[in-house]
Amino acid sequence: MELNKILESQKKFFQTGATLDINFRIERLKLLKEVIKGHETELSAALKQDLGKSSFESFMCEIGLVLEEISFMIKNIKKLSAEKKVPTPLVNFASRSYTKPTPYGNTLIISPWNYPFLLTMGPLVDSIAAGNTAMIKPSKNSPATTQIMSKIIKTCFKEDYVFLVDKDIDTARDLIKQKFDFIFFTGSSSVGKEVLRNAAEHLTPVVLELGGKSPCIVDKAANINLAAKRIVFGKFLNCGQTCVAPDYILCQKSVLKDLQRELCVQIEKQYSIKPLKNANYGKIINQKQFERLLGLIEKDKVIIGGNSNKKTLQIEPTIMTNVSWQDKIMQEEIFGPILPILTFDKIEEIINILNQKPKPLALYLFSNNKENIKQITSRVQYGGGCINDTIIHLATTQMAFGGVGESGMGSYHGAQGFRTFCHTKSIVDKKNWIDFPVRYAPYKEMFLKLLHLLLK
Repeated sequence: MELNKILESQKKFFQTGATLDINFRIERLKLLKEVIKGHETELSAALKQDLGKSSFESFMCEIGLVLEEISFMIKNIKKLSAEKKVPTPLVNFASRSYTKPTPYGNTLIISPWNYPFLLTMGPLVDSIAAGNTAMIKPSKNSPATTQIMSKIIKTCFKEDYVFLVDKDIDTARDLIKQKFDFIFFTGSSSVGKEVLRNAAEHLTPVVLELGGKSPCIVDKAANINLAAKRIVFGKFLNCGQTCVAPDYILCQKSVLKDLQRELCVQIEKQYSIKPLKNANYGKIINQKQFERLLGLIEKDKVIIGGNSNKKTLQIEPTIMTNVSWQDKIMQEEIFGPILPILTFDKIEEIINILNQKPKPLALYLFSNNKENIKQITSRVQYGGGCINDTIIHLATTQMAFGGVGESGMGSYHGAQGFRTFCHTKSIVDKKNWIDFPVRYAPYKEMFLKLLHLLLK
């Protein structure tokens, strides 16, 4: 099998030690950055073809974030790669203790279709910076973007260093059965479980970036106008096909009518009265997802939107109200431009409800009540999120991004991305000029007393 040969060649290349050279990594990252810039127009066109993204959205949410990650690594890679001296306990007198980041080796990166460039190239940048080789498998559902990424990869890297697998899903299943040193997966929980099962056969460490139903809480102390504006931005970006998009709103009953009104106002402001005619409004990835999403819409609960275009695979930004936890739309992650609203009376009831449900990848809270903010951020478990905004917590190299529980394991971005693709060795460099007899048999009672004194 061709992929087996390439994997073997990557193992041999890693064993040469070439990727351990920090300058080599920096040179590759600089080249990657320039080649991406040179293909920016093609990438924007590909993202438009696959997902209907505007050039502004493509740069803001994909290309620009990858370039930022590369810039961060180029600037910080020497510091991140450096050995770090740590204190040595007295019992290890006459030695130096330090930690040393080292690459795992041969990595596998499997990425999804919703942000095909960002979620492929972002982890790849971290893997390269950490000194690994990489085999990457993008989704078959974003073929135009994959084609441009393949051109970029072939321009920057030889197959024995980085290789993009542009084949079907059966190839992905074959790949996860192979022995890699590290696997990074972004996608659905069902596939994530399959990745984890196969990785367990080889005891391969895995990072899983999954998803879930991310709640958006709006209490009576919120700035309703601004909340609506930012919720509409975060929810309908990429037509809701974002793993950290607000999945549903939990609104305090006393401000429900105000929030509903402002959400409708903001949808018309941001996407026009006829969003299906808006050239900057995206589309659903394929027919299967389009039909699934239409099946979640209950017309009698829609207060705005609900219309669709089968030819263009577009669904209007849609708000549903009078929704209950038992409704169909609340039984799965929506991953599309439909936003249901549920209500609550007191924050305490929300905390109890959320803690009984699978842990979401993100949580958003709109409030100016400090006690409510403290209670939600302290007592509810979730991957990450924002107070009085949506989405933006992932757009920084200064904080780790990742899930917890059902929404994933492990994290990346910036320094944490480098650490994720490394194993940190703990090393004690013992000196030869002195050797205490206390640890050697036969043991003496006086030495035990001495140890008690030293370890108090």
